[in-house]
Amino acid sequence: MVLLSDLRRYAIARSLFEPTTLKRAIHRLGFVQADPIRAPARAQDLTLRHRALDYRAGDLERSYAKLGVEEDFFINYGFMPPALQALMHPRSGLEALTKARARQARQILDFVAQQGQVHPREVEQQLGSGTETNYWGGASNTTTRLLEQLHYRGLLRVAARDAGIRLYAPAALPPARRDRADESSLDALIDFAVGNTRRCPPPAWGN
Repeated sequence: MVLLSDLRRYAIARSLFEPTTLKRAIHRLGFVQADPIRAPARAQDLTLRHRALDYRAGDLERSYAKLGVEEDFFINYGFMPPALQALMHPRSGLEALTKARARQARQILDFVAQQGQVHPREVEQQLGSGTETNYWGGASNTTTRLLEQLHYRGLLRVAARDAGIRLYAPAALPPARRDRADESSLDALIDFAVGNTRRCPPPAWGN
């Protein structure tokens, strides 16, 4: 018979470790989901509270620029070491941009390259181009949506945050083209996604 106490010990052994520095905690976890909804708190704060020494809500965003980590989409959106992010680029299956969209994207990339780091509001003021429907059915500035898409494509990175708003900068290295037959990155991502099941042996279940 599997006891509740056995399941509790197993869950703790698989997910918790001795609290360490914020940077080391992120690298130990490999991926920290990000979620701005505070119900009861943001996902990243709930995750790191018991894994990073003296962690307080918002410490990840406040320290982000000097941690040497990245924001990007993996299984969902979150924070990760650069080595994991690099495995996801260039992404496959992306729709080609229309000519008009590609022209706007090039203008944004040129502006970000000139400025070094930009707030979406600066891009809108410089290249304002209306609004469009976002992922949640609301309205977002077209330039903001393009910033998000260029980030997803690996052409921009999140350099910092200002009151929760992403500040964008040029990607350190543009995503290199990959041979379609090369599945090593995909294999590595799968290994990472299921890796936690290999790190901790199963518990000795009670009888």
